[in-house]
Amino acid sequence: MRLIAFQHEGHAALGARLGEDVVALADVVPGLPQDPVQALAALGLPAAAPGLAAKLEAAPRRPLRSVTLLPAVPRPGKIICIGLNYALHAKEGNNPIPDYPAVFFRGATSLAAHGEALLRPKASDKFDYEAELAIVIGQRARHLTEAEALTCVAGYTCMNEGSVRDYQRKSGQWTIGKNFDRTGGLGPEIVTPDELPQGPNALRITSRLNDETMQDSHTSDMIFSVPRILAILSEVMTLEPGDVIATGTPSGVGYARKPPVFMKDGDVMEIEIEGIGVLSNPVRDEA
Repeated sequence: MRLIAFQHEGHAALGARLGEDVVALADVVPGLPQDPVQALAALGLPAAAPGLAAKLEAAPRRPLRSVTLLPAVPRPGKIICIGLNYALHAKEGNNPIPDYPAVFFRGATSLAAHGEALLRPKASDKFDYEAELAIVIGQRARHLTEAEALTCVAGYTCMNEGSVRDYQRKSGQWTIGKNFDRTGGLGPEIVTPDELPQGPNALRITSRLNDETMQDSHTSDMIFSVPRILAILSEVMTLEPGDVIATGTPSGVGYARKPPVFMKDGDVMEIEIEGIGVLSNPVRDEA
């Protein structure tokens, strides 16, 4: 099943994409909250996915092209990001292979929807791209083991975890460079785990800047696998429905190139993950 967040009658709603159509899940599940995060919590994914999918075929549809997409999770409770989680990416930045993940947070105001312009901020011209697999939590979880960790996952989506590199390095931690408004694309949709029988650590992941491939890797290069990330994070904090976890980027980022390559006004950036789809965003200078 493929879930999208979209504008519906003046508010955010959660829907299921069926080909070129979308079904509002509130039309299928009586009493389902309109808010996408609350809807994810009420649905109880991933356990509810098979029964829900069976109800969609007879539901009223609307053309996908007629709706305005929102970030795959418009207002996540938490956006937890893992840094330096691909071995070759750590190497290209002359960083040691970590024995514990680097963890930082993003805020919801940093997100952009599929097709929406990413904003290169006034403050910097060093706006970098980062292709990332993002986990969307579907069930409340704490103290997960690696063996059971995936049972809390509602699905996966694409993220361009855009980074303003000079600001990222202004302090001893990275948060300031990761939270400029509308610098991180998230979407276009949440793909439930049943659509990825090979699992999250067996997926090709690429990025393209103006149709030129910049990153071309595989989630098997992660230092900390998806189950390991979930186990580590849930040792510390409660994971809640609608939380988003960005799992790190592979090698090929702009700052490590010679000369460096950064996104600029007029560019188009695409993130593609096998089995999940393509997240595409134009880039515009902040007004």
